Amino acid sequence: MEKWKRKVQDDELSEDEEKVFDQLGLNGTTRRKFLKQISAASLSIWASSYFTSELFANTMKDLPDKPEVFLNEVKVNLRVNEMVKPLTLDSRTSLLDALRERLALTGSKKGCDHGQCGACTVMIDGKRKLSCLTLAATCEDKEITTIEGLARDGELHPMQQAFLKHDGFQCGYCTPGQICSSVALLEEAKNGEASYVTEDFKNVEKNLELSEEEIRERMSGNICRCGAYNNIVQAFKEVHSGNDEMPTWEFATLEQMEKAKNA
Repeated sequence: MEKWKRKVQDDELSEDEEKVFDQLGLNGTTRRKFLKQISAASLSIWASSYFTSELFANTMKDLPDKPEVFLNEVKVNLRVNEMVKPLTLDSRTSLLDALRERLALTGSKKGCDHGQCGACTVMIDGKRKLSCLTLAATCEDKEITTIEGLARDGELHPMQQAFLKHDGFQCGYCTPGQICSSVALLEEAKNGEASYVTEDFKNVEKNLELSEEEIRERMSGNICRCGAYNNIVQAFKEVHSGNDEMPTWEFATLEQMEKAKNA
């Protein structure tokens, strides 16, 4: 950079550089002006890469507490991953935006932003919730667990380990929501909570051992565009029941298809 600046100031160019500028029709003051502009542009590119790396190196505690003045200002204490974070937010801020933009917890992903894909799933008081449809202001003092809070003392949660073992992801975009949903589902099974495919709602016992059909139904709110559903079911089954057998594929016979067609 210094060498180039000196060349600009002294207008000292090599023979090849002289030919290039002559072909461009740049001579005298026009040439010097052009060289100075190039030098300034090069300096700005170099500086931007330096400051960008500094920005990415900032940690959660380095982020500004109150970056701007809000029209609908509310103060809320978010208890996230066993840490209390006092924030000043716009009253309309979603929990997802508060986590990602204010607390730098970017594990929870913004997919559809309409509560349809499940990529933003977190756990609130142990229950799985869509953070894109949850106002941050309603989470005062509630226990929020994101994908970043599942590991303990450098050890991955058993569900995280199972997803890695069974390759329960491809692109990984939906995976944080899938894992949070799976961990919450473990508790739902322990508590004996019913689902759409529960046969007898009057006699739901605790410590349910979920069938593949039930797992698929209860996890249907989490969409995987890569189609890794079979591996996700396999990972959940291992943690849930210790069964790591590959889930079965069921194909309709021609006879069944004909019956369905004529029904």
